[in-house]
Amino acid sequence: MEHGDRFEASLTDDGRYRLLIDAVTDYAIYMLDPTGTVVSWNTGAQRFKGYTAAEIIGSHFSRFYVEEDRQGGLPQHALEVAARDGKFESEGWRVRKDGSRFWASVVIDPIRGPSGKHVGFAKITRDLTERREAQRALEEARRTLFQSQKMEALGQLTGGVAHDFNNLLTAVLGSLELVRKRLPDDPRIVPLVDNAIQAAQRGASLTRRMLAFARRQELDREPIDFRELVRGMTDLLQRSLGPSIAIEARFPLTLAPVLADANQLEMVLLNLAVNARDAMPEGGPITIAAREENVGAGHASNLGPGRYVCLSVTDAGEGMDESTLARAPEPFFTTKGVGRGTGLGLSMVHGVMEQTGGRLMLRSRQGEGTVAELWLPAMADAEDAIIGKGAPAALGATNDSMTSLVVLAVDDDALILMNTCAMLEDLGHTALRAMSGKRALEILNREKNVDLVITDQAMPNMTGVQLIGAMRGDRPDLPIILASGYADLPPGVTTGMTRLAKPFLQQDLVRVLAEAMRPKPSVVQVLKFRQH
Repeated sequence: MEHGDRFEASLTDDGRYRLLIDAVTDYAIYMLDPTGTVVSWNTGAQRFKGYTAAEIIGSHFSRFYVEEDRQGGLPQHALEVAARDGKFESEGWRVRKDGSRFWASVVIDPIRGPSGKHVGFAKITRDLTERREAQRALEEARRTLFQSQKMEALGQLTGGVAHDFNNLLTAVLGSLELVRKRLPDDPRIVPLVDNAIQAAQRGASLTRRMLAFARRQELDREPIDFRELVRGMTDLLQRSLGPSIAIEARFPLTLAPVLADANQLEMVLLNLAVNARDAMPEGGPITIAAREENVGAGHASNLGPGRYVCLSVTDAGEGMDESTLARAPEPFFTTKGVGRGTGLGLSMVHGVMEQTGGRLMLRSRQGEGTVAELWLPAMADAEDAIIGKGAPAALGATNDSMTSLVVLAVDDDALILMNTCAMLEDLGHTALRAMSGKRALEILNREKNVDLVITDQAMPNMTGVQLIGAMRGDRPDLPIILASGYADLPPGVTTGMTRLAKPFLQQDLVRVLAEAMRPKPSVVQVLKFRQH
């Protein structure tokens, strides 16, 4: 007889069973007496619970449960269900010898003797902590993806609506402005026209916020020191927030600059501060702070790895519950009540941050206040910032010093085209009209005395950028103004042209005409940004 055969023959059935159970290391398999006291202990139980057999046999199995479950009577309940129903199964937190918790799958079966008498329980426990964490990570990734897709869809819808409203408001504002100039000074009529203009301007402000959320606004990026930005806004913030709000600024001695639009960041900070004030009806402190941080993979912001500057606005207000916090950046969602907010403040902040390469993060709990964080990439080299622009147009530019021009206006919207030409003619210029890129090229081929072209971007068959490309071939030096409410243009296509944001007033048109006709500098200006 071989050695293995002799060994097997020497084992009783009970010995084979014990050998099998002891060889299992991925499961804790042990026996309990009818009261729940541990009477056997295998290698697997020792491996991930940490107790040796000598330490645990004779103890009640409830010691593996977390305190809240012991207080709730879960161990006794598990034994009662197993004895009554023939099996108990569940998942939950358990405690190792070192006090750490793990997520366990538990099965308890009753054991009965040959006579049917209940003699104890067999308990099998499996450590599912890694699987649970992987599952939670997958669910979190799915939630993040869903939220990203939802916000992207909302952004596309909002951007499209804002674009259409921009076109309407361009015609409304321009026409009202011209009517206002030509009206007799009638006290019964003039206030009504002024009221209509103010309402249209409020509508234009809303569309700008919608475009900011959709990441389709025009940004004028420059190096910005958050400390200087906040210092310059202190008076404005205090006047806007009122005497019941105490503003505290906390900044480190040195802070890297960020590349962003200063005007947009000021509007973002003002929005966050006003939200913080509204969350504290009785007044309270608002803390504005900044810090630098290295962001690595898996950061809560989902930003790419790198060095970032975080500007935070913290209040001690009412806070938000989880569901409100999740919806806070959505456009038109507001908790301020009817008439107290448009619901576009945080959506605008979200859009500006996304378009600038950063992120808005909100942390809040009901009754514990809110922290709004603006994360922006820190500039790697703050010494030289090259801005490909000429000198800015003089403030308050007028049409008085400009000679009469022949201007070709191109727009597929008849209302805007009529409005633009009326503004030009009111300024003393000659306006030629084209409702398509093809028609504009035909006019340029025929009329050699055109001094300037102002064109829309979003047109069927031929966009403004495509039209500009076609015009550059024959007349590379022709001044061009691109009028658009969108900023979704390929990089570099706007080089050498002037931008005009819709909706615009006649004074905006005067300014861009002067800028477009100004001689271009021969070298690119280099602006030095030095941190003091």
